[in-house]
Amino acid sequence: MVHPPFGRLLTAMVTPFGADGGVDLEAAAALATTLVDRDAHDGLVVNGTGGEAPTTTDREKADVVRAVVDAVGDRAHVVAGIGTNDTAHTLELAAAAEKAGADGLLAVTPYYSRPPQEGLLAHFRTLADATGLPVLLYDIPHRAGTAIASETLLRLAEHPRIVGVKDCKVDLLASARVIAETGLDFYSGNDELILPLYSIGGVGSVSTVGHVVGNEIKAMLDAYDEGDNKEALRRHQALLPVITAIMTREPGAVAVKAALNLLGLPSGPVREPLVGATPELINELKALFA
Repeated sequence: MVHPPFGRLLTAMVTPFGADGGVDLEAAAALATTLVDRDAHDGLVVNGTGGEAPTTTDREKADVVRAVVDAVGDRAHVVAGIGTNDTAHTLELAAAAEKAGADGLLAVTPYYSRPPQEGLLAHFRTLADATGLPVLLYDIPHRAGTAIASETLLRLAEHPRIVGVKDCKVDLLASARVIAETGLDFYSGNDELILPLYSIGGVGSVSTVGHVVGNEIKAMLDAYDEGDNKEALRRHQALLPVITAIMTREPGAVAVKAALNLLGLPSGPVREPLVGATPELINELKALFA
């Protein structure tokens, strides 16, 4: 059994918006409570990609952290996304998240400007030096434009407050090496790779589909921990239709909000430049969840 800092099962929670386009803090609290109490989540990541963080203001981000922390109390860890492509701005968001009660920080690789590896080292070390919270690095090169090289991760692992990685690099060999050579805890950020990464030393998931199949993911990891590899594989394969529908048709936030709305759970619309799910996707989700 592994004992990672934020538990095994985390979901990258959507940010519910109201009909007027504003952040619906009551809905955020209600959704967080549902995920923790009904689906036994160990933690929630707010203000991440699935939370449409590029569209929310700094004030809204802090308000969401506070609302979710107040809702779940000590029943789950709350990790706040604070990464930007500006180190100074990232530090401001980190301080606000810490003040709002977050248990940890998720820091994405600075995007668009494509800093060199020495720049990544400086950025993440500056962040870790400036906060008292544990930091998860978010390695997602297909969005950020830059990967965190294995050698860079090995050096960052030396910092006591850099505790893990949300791994979206889709390079199991590279991940296996860093897991083997450091104490970093690797969480799969790709739902289709939760079990493969777990089997080579990962510690769990920061999931999108966990909004709607959290208990099924937990059961899959439980089966693996109990040594029942066939049952873990069966459960992994059973999740594939949901993962395919939510993660490959349209942006994850669009699809998972559509699924939550179908299930009567707090969600609301997406913010532009995202647009709502197509009728085809809604029909596919209805077939899965009706």
